[in-house]
Amino acid sequence: MADLPETLTLTLDSGGDVVIKLRGDLAPQHVARIAELANAGFYDGVVFHRVIPGFMAQGGDPTGTGMHGSKNHPNLPAEFSKEPHVRGTASMARAQDPNSANSQFFICFDDARFLDNQYTVWGQVTSGMEHVDALPKGEPPRSPGKILKAHAE
Repeated sequence: MADLPETLTLTLDSGGDVVIKLRGDLAPQHVARIAELANAGFYDGVVFHRVIPGFMAQGGDPTGTGMHGSKNHPNLPAEFSKEPHVRGTASMARAQDPNSANSQFFICFDDARFLDNQYTVWGQVTSGMEHVDALPKGEPPRSPGKILKAHAE
């Protein structure tokens, strides 16, 4: 696989930038997909449609419903690892099929170790977690927070 980017920056409307260290060592296919989508502008304007206090904030569906992914990309095979789901972990959302991750992802607010080895961890927030914490809560939130701009490098 070509050289993978090392960071993803999400500029959120909740106040600023969230910088995520990309873990190509754990999930190269997922990191490549996230970076490709981010740099193509796919995530720009996309909302966090499911934000559960004490658990996680989920986004990445272009329709904002949680029912869709990128129509131009096939689902990805699971790249599960022993990396724990802790505060700031970025991981792929999926349907019941472990090989159904596409464009949706979530960021953990707190430890969610019950997800370990069942979801693909692709990154870790290194700064700006306070902006994730500030996202409006709900399933869906009444006025969802959104990604203004996403860029991987």
